[in-house]
Amino acid sequence: MKKHNTFKVVLITLLVLMLLTWILPAAYFSGSYIDQGRVQMGLFDLFNYPVTAISYFGYIAAFVLIVGGFYGVLSKISAYRTMLDKLRAAFKGKEVVALSIMMVIIALLTSVCGLQLALVIFYPMLVSLILLMGFDKIVAALTIVGSTMIGMLGTTFGYNNTGIIPSILGNKFTDAMLPKCILLFLGLTLLIINTILYIAKQQKSDVKANVKKVITKTEKKAAKPTKTKSSKTTKAAIKEEDVVVVTEEMSEDDLYVPAAVKDKKKHVVWPLVVSLSIIFIILVLAFISWSGAFGLTAMDDATTAVTGFEVFGFALFGKLLGTINAFGSWTLIDMTVVLMIFMFILALVYKVKFDDIIDGFANGAKRAFGPAVITIMIYTILVITTYHPFQLVIYKAVLGITDGFNVFTTFIVALLSALFNGDISYAFQSSLPYLASIVTNADNYPIIAVVYQATYGLTMLVAPTSLILMGMLSYLKVPYSKWFKAVWRLVLELLGVLLIMFTILILI
Repeated sequence: MKKHNTFKVVLITLLVLMLLTWILPAAYFSGSYIDQGRVQMGLFDLFNYPVTAISYFGYIAAFVLIVGGFYGVLSKISAYRTMLDKLRAAFKGKEVVALSIMMVIIALLTSVCGLQLALVIFYPMLVSLILLMGFDKIVAALTIVGSTMIGMLGTTFGYNNTGIIPSILGNKFTDAMLPKCILLFLGLTLLIINTILYIAKQQKSDVKANVKKVITKTEKKAAKPTKTKSSKTTKAAIKEEDVVVVTEEMSEDDLYVPAAVKDKKKHVVWPLVVSLSIIFIILVLAFISWSGAFGLTAMDDATTAVTGFEVFGFALFGKLLGTINAFGSWTLIDMTVVLMIFMFILALVYKVKFDDIIDGFANGAKRAFGPAVITIMIYTILVITTYHPFQLVIYKAVLGITDGFNVFTTFIVALLSALFNGDISYAFQSSLPYLASIVTNADNYPIIAVVYQATYGLTMLVAPTSLILMGMLSYLKVPYSKWFKAVWRLVLELLGVLLIMFTILILI
């Protein structure tokens, strides 16, 4: 496995976009198409733009590091490994069912709540559990990245994902809800089937590999071929006591979990389970856009009531909590506060020494450093495409192939905007306003909304600008080429489903 593979792929992507700023002219849309000429990116910009990315999006990289530190502290708690082992035992013989449940939950939370980034809090735990169940790292990536992108592809009420579309087009957020649900269901079905097929293929290849890895404990002995009952020849005519079968076993470090508990002492897991459950509940409540998706103001009213509550004329909770957003308006920064609080609570409950907390947090953050760097690099790419807007020139050329609305040219533009802009809101903002100026028939806007969100989810399964994908590959140390080899059939199948759905939407 080549070192720093993911870093190299993202860096090459960044350099290619830098080159495009020299080849293509720049343009932007502000009521009309405005040509800027060429706005080239210089050498010093290559070093300045990461600083710009940190200033705007550094909190996301900090969030990744804190999640890593959180799990580094959990690695000092034996109950964490005990909990994972109990989950593995509960799923024994039903591992595929467990994977399917994980996929459905992640996809639904992404589709309904728009939680793809916030769910990073639980991704390390899910990775460890999947690997402990005996699956490889590609299966872990398929489960987490695949279900996240299927959830984005079939976004329903995830206002944080697609709320910008109606703000640009003026259509209703709930338009075309049935096609979105159908895409979510079909996407999940294809993902689960492809994952099962991959597992079966890997198990078959592992059996063949194990047969080839028969070695002697002392020395290799030449032997004549012998016939088996099935009339097949075998080359393994070595004494049974001299033979061992070498299997590829992962170390504890590869499993991303603390060492297995060697003593017989029972470790109480309920405080850990309760803490993780509370974190999950807060996560869901805090990131659902209650007002945007459902038109509810209860969370805003409750926050105002709590922060404004006075004891003898003193706003006690308002002063203690400080500036706090209402549930539905939380950011990753708000969630890091909750994560840090529970980290110290668990350390206190399980009597983790302060030095071990520091060491654990540092080790966990070190493991998350790669994904954090990838985060900054991907947002540096976003800075490039924002400061040097060559992409609108491409969109204009593609959309100019046909007159008015055409679902296939719209699909190509949606794909390119997702590729150039890893952040979903920037992807939509980069091309939708111009598209809306060309397509003035509002009856087409619900179809455009479906095309854009579905194409974004599909593209992020393989795009080197996909934050979740590249961050996960970096965390797992899986080469990008290996991922692409595992997922390309799924991408083609999803592409077929999308094109059929788009065609149906045009005809009805």
